[in-house]
Amino acid sequence: MKLTLTILFLTIFSIGTLDASVKPRTKVKITQNTVSSLIEGLNSENLGLKSSSAYMIGELQLSKAVIPLMKILHEDKSDEMRIAAALALYKIGTPIAIYAVKQSIKFDDSERVSKLCANFYSEYQRIKFNDEEINEDTVKTAVK
Repeated sequence: MKLTLTILFLTIFSIGTLDASVKPRTKVKITQNTVSSLIEGLNSENLGLKSSSAYMIGELQLSKAVIPLMKILHEDKSDEMRIAAALALYKIGTPIAIYAVKQSIKFDDSERVSKLCANFYSEYQRIKFNDEEINEDTVKTAVK
């Protein structure tokens, strides 16, 4: 019994300590050289470099890469690369990027790519719809 209580206490104490030691992520300055390198990576013949460049562009939300990503989404022969481009466009989230993902639902020859684009687009719509509900409620409360 005493051992169980000691383990429970140590577990709770260590969880509390972990939460206190977590530091917020700092914003990283993205240089033009980084953007250029990532866009150049999209033009590589190396599938690994190409897909990881698309991933990082999406994570960094680099809107300058929307056109090259759209080209990959519409023209690349690899389903995996088209999916990576669609995911990056979804993460960037500009209207033209989301529109490209939406169009791929209808026009991509691969059922897999179309289905994943539909998932990305529906997630975008779900997030957008929830945000609008919150904004409407805030406005209604402020008017009262």
